[in-house]
Amino acid sequence: MSTDRPVAVLTRSERETRALGALLASVLEPGDVVLLTGELGSGKTTLTKGIVAGLGGTEEVTSPTFTIVHCYATDPVVAHVDTWRLAGTGEVAELALEEVLEDGGVAVVEWGELAEPLFGADALLVRLGHADERGGSGRVVELTAPSERWEARARRVGADARRAGLEVRG
Repeated sequence: MSTDRPVAVLTRSERETRALGALLASVLEPGDVVLLTGELGSGKTTLTKGIVAGLGGTEEVTSPTFTIVHCYATDPVVAHVDTWRLAGTGEVAELALEEVLEDGGVAVVEWGELAEPLFGADALLVRLGHADERGGSGRVVELTAPSERWEARARRVGADARRAGLEVRG
């Protein structure tokens, strides 16, 4: 059961996008998958920086466009995946992310559309877009929950974002 209305958060700077990532990290549990979608430059890696920092990571977070997967020493471990250069879901399956998830890690997948057939029913869908599409500056980050379990956590991120001074819709 997916939520009809995503939780949408407006971030006006990289700092706010990272802060939203840290709020998202606070609701992640071992075995979770977060699928990030959005155009080039929409803030997927910036959001991931916040997730990694929110889970205690101190390493520099960079886009794994050429390495495909970066794993960060966080609690739980974050497998940061970029599917931009992969040809299809078969190549995503070959990454063996299930092993990371079974070991209690979480996967954050940039260009998550390619991984959605594998994980979509169990993954939080996060769409990042330029706010100027809606008449503003910054980014709109939409959290779409595929299940009641994720819906409660997405709503919690929205409530925490509102308390942190971010504009929240939904």
